[in-house]
Amino acid sequence: MKTSTEDEEEEDMSTKKEPRGFSSFSGSLTNAEKMEHQDISSKKCLSFSEDDSLFEEKEEGVKDPLLKSPKAIAPASIVPPVCTEFPADWSLKTRLLFTSPLSLSWAEQPKAQEQALGLSQHCRALFTTLPHTVQDPRSCSELRCTFQQSLVYWQHPSLPWISLFPRINAERSFAGKSTPWAQDTALQQALMSEWSGSLSSLYSLLKARLCPYFYLCSYQFTVLFRTAGLGGSSRITALISPTTRGLREAMKAEGIEFSLPLVEERRRSKDQQNPQQGEEDREREEECSELKECVDCDGDEAEHDGDNEDSSFSWLKEMGVQDKIKKPDSITIQLRKESQTVSLDHKPESVVCVEESHTFTLINFLINYKSLVAAAGSQAGLPPTLLAPIAFSGATMHKLKARSVNVKSQVGSSYQNISSLEITGPILPSSLHAITNLLKPAQKGNFSATLYPHTPTTVMNIHASKQQCTAEKVDLSGCGLTLLPSSSCSSPRAWERLL
Repeated sequence: MKTSTEDEEEEDMSTKKEPRGFSSFSGSLTNAEKMEHQDISSKKCLSFSEDDSLFEEKEEGVKDPLLKSPKAIAPASIVPPVCTEFPADWSLKTRLLFTSPLSLSWAEQPKAQEQALGLSQHCRALFTTLPHTVQDPRSCSELRCTFQQSLVYWQHPSLPWISLFPRINAERSFAGKSTPWAQDTALQQALMSEWSGSLSSLYSLLKARLCPYFYLCSYQFTVLFRTAGLGGSSRITALISPTTRGLREAMKAEGIEFSLPLVEERRRSKDQQNPQQGEEDREREEECSELKECVDCDGDEAEHDGDNEDSSFSWLKEMGVQDKIKKPDSITIQLRKESQTVSLDHKPESVVCVEESHTFTLINFLINYKSLVAAAGSQAGLPPTLLAPIAFSGATMHKLKARSVNVKSQVGSSYQNISSLEITGPILPSSLHAITNLLKPAQKGNFSATLYPHTPTTVMNIHASKQQCTAEKVDLSGCGLTLLPSSSCSSPRAWERLL
């Protein structure tokens, strides 16, 4: 390898060999190349120092959710953003279990004044801003009041001796309980009339953006209604899960347009993987739908279709192979069409999405749908349960049950004191978010959570809307939940993170 002194000697020799007329030009050109090389190396060093400062800012300012946009960062130096808030979870929870090495006993045994103040703050939609760190949660009255406020939810109907959530596969909770409405038709009609008024009240609040969402829980399915601006949609949406072919056919008969998001997503993924197979599937579906229309016709129309069908197979007679090919009969055609739809029943793939004006038609459909209420069994004659984060007509205020326990857990060769907080009941998305936000300052961020979702509602987290939220502002300040000053902005995700 040549040293720098040798390089300089070679450059000097080369300049000596050149003519004198070109010596000044060659020297200036060499100096210019050296200066350019020094500028490039200095720029490289500067870019690395900028990257290092960026990484330092990331580590020091993790709490700042706003991402800064640096100038001209190399692709290798781009770091994926760190999510400091969990996304909205639209599934209902039956149980929450929080554990922390710090005591959680502050959440138990509230004073009468703290409990009353928490209920009053909920009804008036007043929210207290807590400090980033609470030194003594036990003596912090604001923390305990806000915790009582986060446990409140509204329900209809309300029966103190029976738990009305969950309703699917809830025969055990109704076993041995008094059900005076089971054999009393007049009482059933009175309950249904009151329930219809409560459902209409909730939808009116939802349409006016005074209620962000609510749930309808029947013994067969659960419906989630969301106001415009939530779930990534600029429209009112309703998700129904699980569904059956009978329910979907009844909705079609009432003129309710809906989509099957998971089925459509699976179909799109198949088309991307194998476009030719996707075209064959679509042709097969079109063929099934055409054959189904022929089967549905009766009387003279059926005979007329039969004549047309015979004429459509006339080319087989000309070829002399009409006896070798078996034409599908009506039963085969019907089974072929129904096999795919029936296979979805009671599965997550059967989730249905209804949007915009069809949600109003869905409300009227549910009020008049006879199969909405069980005709026999332990839940016979009892209307579905309505759950909402705010008050509505005919609703009863309820509170989630909270219980704190201190246990010892083995960590390595020693035992460590672990405090746990268990919360049970129909836990709404807004309640879950409010409780976790309280635990951040109270436990100094040192806690873990185990969530127990209501299984039929886990599919509610799909992105089902076809109409994406536009850049228009959506004002959700009247919903009565915790909102940031910028929560009425155009981004639905920013508001959803508050849930």
